[in-house]
Amino acid sequence: MKWLSFGMQLKSDKMDQATYDTLDLATMGYQQALSRKFTVWSMLALAFSILGTWSTFAQDLAGGLMNGGPVSILWGLCLVTFCNLCVVASLGELCSAMPTALGQAYWIFRLWRSPWARFVSYLCAWINTFGWWTLTASQIAFMTNFLLANKAILDAFWPGPKRWLLFVVYLGATLLLTLLNAGACRKDGHLPWFNNILGIQFGVLLIAFSMAMLISVAVRSDLQYQPAGFVFGQWINRTGWPDGVVWFIGLLQGAYGLTAFDSVIHMSEEIPAPRVNIPRVLLLAVIIGAVTGGLFMVVCLFCIQDLERILHSPTDLPFTELVTSTVGPDGGFVLLVLFEINGLGQALSIMTATSRLTWGFARDGGLPWSNYLSHIDTYWNVPMRVLWAEGFLIAVVGVLYLFSNKVLQAVLSVSTISLTISYGMPIAILALVGRDKLPPRRFHLGRWGSLINWISIVYCVVTAVFFFFPGSPRPSSADMNYAIVVFGVMLALSVMFWFLRGKSAYLVTDRSMMEAIRAQGLHPAAEQLRAEQIRFYLESDRSGLAAPRLMALWTLNTTESLS
Repeated sequence: MKWLSFGMQLKSDKMDQATYDTLDLATMGYQQALSRKFTVWSMLALAFSILGTWSTFAQDLAGGLMNGGPVSILWGLCLVTFCNLCVVASLGELCSAMPTALGQAYWIFRLWRSPWARFVSYLCAWINTFGWWTLTASQIAFMTNFLLANKAILDAFWPGPKRWLLFVVYLGATLLLTLLNAGACRKDGHLPWFNNILGIQFGVLLIAFSMAMLISVAVRSDLQYQPAGFVFGQWINRTGWPDGVVWFIGLLQGAYGLTAFDSVIHMSEEIPAPRVNIPRVLLLAVIIGAVTGGLFMVVCLFCIQDLERILHSPTDLPFTELVTSTVGPDGGFVLLVLFEINGLGQALSIMTATSRLTWGFARDGGLPWSNYLSHIDTYWNVPMRVLWAEGFLIAVVGVLYLFSNKVLQAVLSVSTISLTISYGMPIAILALVGRDKLPPRRFHLGRWGSLINWISIVYCVVTAVFFFFPGSPRPSSADMNYAIVVFGVMLALSVMFWFLRGKSAYLVTDRSMMEAIRAQGLHPAAEQLRAEQIRFYLESDRSGLAAPRLMALWTLNTTESLS
């Protein structure tokens, strides 16, 4: 059996791709509400921009240097890349079987024939959605801090931004990105075009930073390259943890830079032939991200001049110190402004993916006011209510600037933990129920599937655990990791919402059933899908809620059609 095979296009010669995709989505219980405007290349550009591996590595340069140094940064990245390829291959196979915006949570619900399936699926949906909300907030927060830190390049005596200024800039960026996100969807071609431009700009900026630093060190007599022994073999441990523990903590820089690839999963209802194209984009995004991120880290490590000054940068942004110490204040300022502009573009793409996941969760009855939030604005062609709700929640996170920076950082740091856990959950359920339970799919892992799945599970568990570790074995309040507290509060709230609403509405909503029934009237070939649709709802009916609703809605729809 071939492994990593994409199979053949399984569509009727009499049915175009758009109709096939619409009917395919109907068999999973959904009506096509968003246009399939993305191509493989524009979706890959979106994924590359959201991953932002090389820029993410730059943001966390100090963390990598202190937790293992170059050895952890480069050789740890090799291990992380291998493990992440296993994860995306596992998720790609699942998405090829069931491509929906809800993604991981939906797969758990479909695979696991257990009374606990809806509850575990609901928790996964909350963990995943919360992870994307905090990821969006963290990107905006970093760009806020980065923008104001550039002021220190122009004015060495500037004492730094006040809390209120940080909040105002953060709030302004959130509002701007929300408006731009809505406007970019007004015409079908605008959003893919924007992501194509952003992806190209991201690549060009990578080359510009690399060449500027390498050439500056080469031509300036007061600068010199670090030896290859430092770049590829230097071990640094500034944490107090044993070296073995530091090795695992050091992997987190690579994990952080290669997280959020599930953006394309949540955009799967906006690309033709998602059963084939989404797995391709997932694999390509991680490969390209790892290669570009690794090469850029090699450049940065060769160009380091004063390690201590970088680790204790007066701006609290080591990457800023690295760029200005090599290129100079003026050239560094120009490059960093371009970096800031590109970072805001990244935030726009992240917000796009976040809105689609949030909309998918609301569509399945998982959020408070789901009926209101699941609405698609026909003028803007976007879930506008979700965008505004998302912008409001992100703005609320920014209020923490005014009160507690520690709590703010804890909230922002939980994003990668949440996403990693959401990746591991459906793969673990697949391993539990057996790979033979997977529906037919175009992309399959063959005989290597079980091994790849288990590598993915172990990787997700190990990285999630070490993401909760504090900065030192005897942490003070300053370097304590409060992410576990934030994550615990989020889980408690999700359980509360389950009993308030999710238990009665999640994945058994009248709207989802009615949309499925109506969607099947779009093409004569849809008649063959009715039996599969009924079987899906009845087999998924662990709660006993779906069967009577389905029959009532089917009768209502038939009556409406006759009238």
